[in-house]
Amino acid sequence: MDLKEYGFTPDMVKDSRGGIPARVTAVHKERYEVVCKYGKQYAKLKTKEYFVEFQEFPTTGDFVLIHYISTGDSQIIATLPRKTFFSRRDPTPGRGEQAVAANFDYVFIMQSLNHDFNEKRLERYMTLAWQSGAVPVIVFTKADLMEDYGDYIRMAERIAPGIKVFAISSKTGAGLWQLNDYLKPERTIVFLGSSGVGKSSLVNALAGEEIMNVNSIRENDSKGRHTTTHRQLIMLNNGVMIIDTPGMRELGMWNVSEGLSEAFGDVEQYLGRCKFRDCKHMTEPGCAVKEAIAGGELSQERWNSYCSLKKEARYTDDKVAYMKDKIKYHKKLSKINRGRKVNKRGK
Repeated sequence: MDLKEYGFTPDMVKDSRGGIPARVTAVHKERYEVVCKYGKQYAKLKTKEYFVEFQEFPTTGDFVLIHYISTGDSQIIATLPRKTFFSRRDPTPGRGEQAVAANFDYVFIMQSLNHDFNEKRLERYMTLAWQSGAVPVIVFTKADLMEDYGDYIRMAERIAPGIKVFAISSKTGAGLWQLNDYLKPERTIVFLGSSGVGKSSLVNALAGEEIMNVNSIRENDSKGRHTTTHRQLIMLNNGVMIIDTPGMRELGMWNVSEGLSEAFGDVEQYLGRCKFRDCKHMTEPGCAVKEAIAGGELSQERWNSYCSLKKEARYTDDKVAYMKDKIKYHKKLSKINRGRKVNKRGK
């Protein structure tokens, strides 16, 4: 098997360390599915390299070096440098960062044209997609459920200016041709979306065959059961690779400073333009943010979303500093409120 078809290039390996390159196609707890020049097989992490030297644990899409063993599980001895990487805060308390996928070219941010559409979730996905280093693309699924979805398209374009937005139907095939520019051999696309959004249906539609199980959704709330139970890399017949992810109920921020700047460039353009350098954008005179909101250039909802994600990211990066800032913020707010009460009594 030629690993080049899976996106591998020789310059990824600076030091072979006696191993051969492979790509991780799925992760099952301590066991990994990999593909290498000898075909597909299973592998496990080598203890010394990963539990003593603390290398980055591989995730789906990673290129790794393995000691090939033909009679059993091979050994993964190194995780090669990543060109793109998507992670989130592990939903299990105390576990820190959770790897989701690596080495992809595009992120298809998927929401369906039913009850699933959520503006806040779209902002969150956009932030994480930009942080990954790949190119985000917004894909509205189940376009067959609506005659006119123009408002959704415009809303997405407002949230993510400059990002391509498409509406497609895996059921009827409508709009699938719009994705052709991304469906090239040796390219990898990661699908992100909640349960029931139609990720597995889109995989089947692009493959032209039933390669993924599809579950129905509840009609009353459009919620679906998890069809995909683990992250997996799928090679289509045309050479395109898709990393399908389970529907994630939580997408906790983790180290997303760059992603926030990209996703909220319309907000951050006002930062640093205030009269006072240490402006908190609360009651200070000459606040560029407050002026933009008052003038209709920036919506209050957009600013609130930015602040919410910024606080979440700040908490993840440095919990101690975050708590100190939070205490200072509430003390200042309390002082302002006390001043207002005194003024009212004085009147």
